[in-house]
Amino acid sequence: MIKYEGVTKVFPDGTVAVRDIDLTFKEGEFAFVVGPSGAGKSTLLNLLIRRYTPTKGDVWYTDYNVGRISAGRVSRLRREIGMVFQDFKLLPRFTVKENIAFGLEAVGRGRQEVRELVPFILKLVGLEDKMNRYPRQLSSGEAQRVSIARAMVHEPKVLLADEPTGNLDSRTGWEIVQLLQQINNWGTTVIMATHDRDVVDSLRNRVVRIEEGMIVEDEKVGSYD
Repeated sequence: MIKYEGVTKVFPDGTVAVRDIDLTFKEGEFAFVVGPSGAGKSTLLNLLIRRYTPTKGDVWYTDYNVGRISAGRVSRLRREIGMVFQDFKLLPRFTVKENIAFGLEAVGRGRQEVRELVPFILKLVGLEDKMNRYPRQLSSGEAQRVSIARAMVHEPKVLLADEPTGNLDSRTGWEIVQLLQQINNWGTTVIMATHDRDVVDSLRNRVVRIEEGMIVEDEKVGSYD
């Protein structure tokens, strides 16, 4: 479903973010990508949504060579691959409901469909009673749930989570991971970049370890160490 073939990414300043990556993720997986800060975890995820293009090699999503698709195809790709960030990236002047609706309206969904989908997706993440609040009125955990709801509203086949618990306390972070596990149980492939040792060790999912831009370990049932 997802395949990196000999992928290297060198930024204009000469930084080699990832080097000679060969990696495959199967449909329905929940995998962790771990490693120290600056190891290349975020770059790996961003290559998949075409935020960056490889300097060398190819990134495949289903039958599409992501680095070579047309600009028009990129927006469609990003509806099929949702992404959640550490810092939530919510629109501060929009309510929770408006943050979710914005993405739907941007791709031409009708008003009636938006009115039906927004409360439905917020109920899935346990925030149906917060839809008229603004981001500043939410806890960090609630803000991350909104971010996940926004990523899931297009029913993506893949959900990428880049340090989704990084700004949360351990209890709230675990609640977010349980939500991601539920989303995976619904059939969505989840790839999570993380420093959260406790989460990785508790779930015992596949663990891909990156150091200095290279994969140094890939365990089907792994731990953080």
